[in-house]
Amino acid sequence: MEVVVVTEYDVLAEVYEWLISDAKLPPAEFAASFDDVLGSLPSNAHVLDCSCGTGQLAVGLAGRGMRVVATDASEAMVRRTAELAAEFGASVQTMRANWEELPEHFEDGTFDLVFCVGNSLHHARGATGRGAALESMSRLLRPGGRLVLTSRTWELVRARGSRLDIRDRLVRRNGRDAVVVYRWDIAPQWDDEHHIEIAIAQVDATGSVRVRSELLSCWPYRYEELEVGLQRVGLRTETSTFDRVSENYTVVASKEQAATS
Repeated sequence: MEVVVVTEYDVLAEVYEWLISDAKLPPAEFAASFDDVLGSLPSNAHVLDCSCGTGQLAVGLAGRGMRVVATDASEAMVRRTAELAAEFGASVQTMRANWEELPEHFEDGTFDLVFCVGNSLHHARGATGRGAALESMSRLLRPGGRLVLTSRTWELVRARGSRLDIRDRLVRRNGRDAVVVYRWDIAPQWDDEHHIEIAIAQVDATGSVRVRSELLSCWPYRYEELEVGLQRVGLRTETSTFDRVSENYTVVASKEQAATS
């Protein structure tokens, strides 16, 4: 058995499709899961996916004719997004950038819609980092534009405590099966650095197992803290699916229109 452990999604980027649900793996279907938000946009809307992962959403949006920019803090993720776009013949501008760096590359008010999905915001370093990330995303939205953000329900995650979570079925991708394992290291206080170790144990036809593992840092937040953070950067929540007993939720927030005299 071979075990590889590094950080910053260098390894997970190569096997990330085992972490994506069947419903979200096809780009068109992933984009369709946001039809309620996309329906009000023109087909050529300017959209930013600022935690693009391996690019399923970005490629799905580009397939609808939208002008799509896909960014991620991980160079490996950006590379995989570019590869997926090429595979589908989709026009996607890709760039490595973390949240704080985004305003260095784009003018304020550039985008009609910004996506921050895939449970990514908890990688921002504490309340200060999270506030800076939200500020950057808000700046890039035009007045009236929307931010779509998905998050783990950290109230639920912390209540369960530190644990090992071994998924109860094999996941098949690219003709290969794997078991997905999460190890949660829950710190004593909300503001402390937490850790998630994610392992993909791939099984080949001979029964050999290859494990790719990565230890990730995260800083959880309460839903109320997210709401306050959105308000501070001029974003007003339109819809929210937050429920303390659900694993994940989605928030759609709009940028406040400039006041008129």
